[in-house]
Amino acid sequence: MLEAVSLVLEKLLLISNFKLFSSGAPGEDKARNTFYEINSFLRGDVLEVPRTHLTHYGIYLGDNRVAHMMPDILLALTDDRELTQKVVSNKRLILGVIGRVASIRVDTVEDFAYGADILVNHLDRSLKKKALLNEDVARRAEKLLGMTPYSLLWNNCEHFVTYCRFGTAISPQADKDISKCTVKECGNAVPLPAMPESCPVIAAEVIRVSIQRS
Repeated sequence: MLEAVSLVLEKLLLISNFKLFSSGAPGEDKARNTFYEINSFLRGDVLEVPRTHLTHYGIYLGDNRVAHMMPDILLALTDDRELTQKVVSNKRLILGVIGRVASIRVDTVEDFAYGADILVNHLDRSLKKKALLNEDVARRAEKLLGMTPYSLLWNNCEHFVTYCRFGTAISPQADKDISKCTVKECGNAVPLPAMPESCPVIAAEVIRVSIQRS
């Protein structure tokens, strides 16, 4: 029952943000002319890119590299890294959200932000949590590189960075959207669902990955 409710909520959230996903790439006209002061970023910093309705997050690894979670349907269709490593288009992204397939990948700062402004470690202040050491943050991110299940509610880019940065996978952004969605679409009668056991978050996934690689 909880899985069914979660699935419905994810679809409603996807529909509510469909214009954002389907309208061209954010900052497309600005992207070619944007210069980022990458020398001001430290390895392990959380990079935050505010969009119109959503915020995208990544972990800076140094040398103009950012680890971030991106939905991508192409990962389910081919093992060709030359194809999948190309910048994810909006079509690939939205189909990846629907198919719940993603990867934690590395892109340049420019490809990660795509012309948008970047906030650095803003989550430290907004969540009022103590961050881990930057090197530990970066190493956590590097251990998680590769394919991962995707969920707007339980395993998104914000879960990834909060696990790496604070040791706990949370997504205030998703919680806020769920609250809006349940009130708007269902009224106050439907409680927010707990995390389904079959939908692992980053915190559970990292344990599995660590065991496999140890």
